[in-house]
Amino acid sequence: MVETFDREVSLHHDLRPGDLGRVTELHGVLYAEEFGFDHTFESYVAEALGEFGRLYRPGQDRLWLAERDGRLVGSIGIVGREDGAAQLRWFLVHPDARGRGLGRRLLNESLAFCRAAGYRSVYLWTVNILTDAARLYTSVGFRLTEETPVQPTWGVMLAEQRYDLTLAK
Repeated sequence: MVETFDREVSLHHDLRPGDLGRVTELHGVLYAEEFGFDHTFESYVAEALGEFGRLYRPGQDRLWLAERDGRLVGSIGIVGREDGAAQLRWFLVHPDARGRGLGRRLLNESLAFCRAAGYRSVYLWTVNILTDAARLYTSVGFRLTEETPVQPTWGVMLAEQRYDLTLAK
């Protein structure tokens, strides 16, 4: 399914050959440029997306890609977990597409999918330096529930953070 909402940006969630690699590449490049992450972060993303692709269950899992003129400018994914929970992953908006509501649109699409799929809760892991993303998460009801000590991760000093959201019944 392809949906256009910004006249410039379209969303699709039907996995196509190359999609997983494109999402991996965008994460690797942008996190290196913006935050100094090293190659181990891209490897981490590639491994997780590879598993997602192998175990993909269309009614329980979904990956959205946002494109402008055929170029990937954003992504977000949902992975179904046990006990009625879903994990939100791979949320990213390219700097050229920020400030136009794309991040909120991707987040809202993913949460609507979670509700329709019957998930009772959604959680995500992020890092402390992604403060704009944290503000977006809390604006839709996520709560910070866990934080690791600052330590070397992916070539930089980071604290990992878990956010949780209980979905209305």
